[in-house]
Amino acid sequence: MSPVLILGCVGAYFCFLLIIAWRTSRNATPAAYYLGNKASPWYAVAFGLIGDSLSGVTFISVPGQVGAGKFAYMQVVLGYVVGYIVIAQILLPLYYRLNLISIYSYLRDRFGTASQKSGAFFFLVSRITGAAARLYLAANVIQAFVFDQWGIPFWLTVSVIILLILIYTVKGGIRTLVWTDTFQSSFLVIGVILSIWAIANELGLGIGGVISTVWESDHAQVFFWDWHEKRYFWKQFFSGISLAIVMTGLDQNMMQKNLSCRTLKDAQKNIYAFTGVMFVVNLCFLSLGALLYHYASVKGVEIPGDTDRLFPFLVFEHLGVFAGIVFVVGLTAATFSSADSVLTTLTTSFSFDLMGIDRKPNMSDERKRSLRHQIHIVFAVLLLLVILVFKALNSQAIITAVLTLAGYTYGPLLGLFAFGLMCRAKVNDRWVPVVCVVSPLLCLTLNGSSEWLLRGYRLGFELLILNGLFTFAGLMLIRRRSPI
Repeated sequence: MSPVLILGCVGAYFCFLLIIAWRTSRNATPAAYYLGNKASPWYAVAFGLIGDSLSGVTFISVPGQVGAGKFAYMQVVLGYVVGYIVIAQILLPLYYRLNLISIYSYLRDRFGTASQKSGAFFFLVSRITGAAARLYLAANVIQAFVFDQWGIPFWLTVSVIILLILIYTVKGGIRTLVWTDTFQSSFLVIGVILSIWAIANELGLGIGGVISTVWESDHAQVFFWDWHEKRYFWKQFFSGISLAIVMTGLDQNMMQKNLSCRTLKDAQKNIYAFTGVMFVVNLCFLSLGALLYHYASVKGVEIPGDTDRLFPFLVFEHLGVFAGIVFVVGLTAATFSSADSVLTTLTTSFSFDLMGIDRKPNMSDERKRSLRHQIHIVFAVLLLLVILVFKALNSQAIITAVLTLAGYTYGPLLGLFAFGLMCRAKVNDRWVPVVCVVSPLLCLTLNGSSEWLLRGYRLGFELLILNGLFTFAGLMLIRRRSPI
């Protein structure tokens, strides 16, 4: 594919996003920006969440990791299913009962202001770094196959992408994102399906041939029962439950869209529908990975050392123009979907949790709107800076980096909400930030020496659970003796 054709695909895609943004952001009010006027259709939210949860990380890294990890990721996905049920039955009823805009307002009501700010801080760190990782991955591919040929620097490529995202999110907020994410999720799903079709066509396989090729592949092993391995089923499964709860149920970015549904019942339907589609789509991505490795084996193509580059390498160098267009459109959808909502939800959390904008009745609506736009722009600049740092430091598969990072930054959120829901005691609020910092540091220390301390056992994504347990235990130590 020529760089001009790639840019043409990206440009056409962005024009559609602008049209959607223009139609949905007209006369946007603060209520529309934060919660879409509580009028978002549940089915649109459900489908739109696919792009948020999968993103460019899944689009590129998951197929590439099939070579080393096989289908072990499905063990995590099975855990996701259980985690989403917990969200629908426990967390959503809580959020709707309290009529929250920022979910971390619950921590203020339950423990105090320091707890709210601690939860918001860890969310902000988690989301800004996670979004940077996802956007870096997608931008790096576009850079390698387009802009490097024209001598355009990486920082300029990323700056333009973030500027485009800023243009269509700064005004409409959630009301715009519900529909742009639905549009983008559609192209992401279509991208993976058509990619499978393109590879099958090159190999002369029909539907039955694709299924049998994946089923008989050496890469298709799902379950692993050696407890020493990071892929051990039970730790992957329970890690999946925890990851789903914290990265969706305790994440302002994911919950803000759910809270924009008309009723609790609609929000629960949204989560259940999303769960089913998410399971199938992840299975498709892993199947795509198995087909990519099979194609490389049959055609005698050397696998790149960086498995994140396997999918784009085969697409651009071997699979033809159609596969290239499908890949570019799917990756573009993943790129914008994984980053656009982050700016809105970071702005929401910062405004409500750190600045307390909801507790300033004397501030005019015009001043609040101006302040919101400024915060939105500042986070866009911060996202750019973190991406550039991530590019300089990253040396492992992106999906592993993001999930490992979540184990450290989301763990305190898991502990805080678990303690709030399971215990009746209050805590000494001023010590909560200390507990939330010490817990990840303990996990970091344990992770570095786990094989020695635990007789060969290697920690994986279950670091998230340990982090939450350390936070829970710390809160027990600083609890007040009198019940609520």
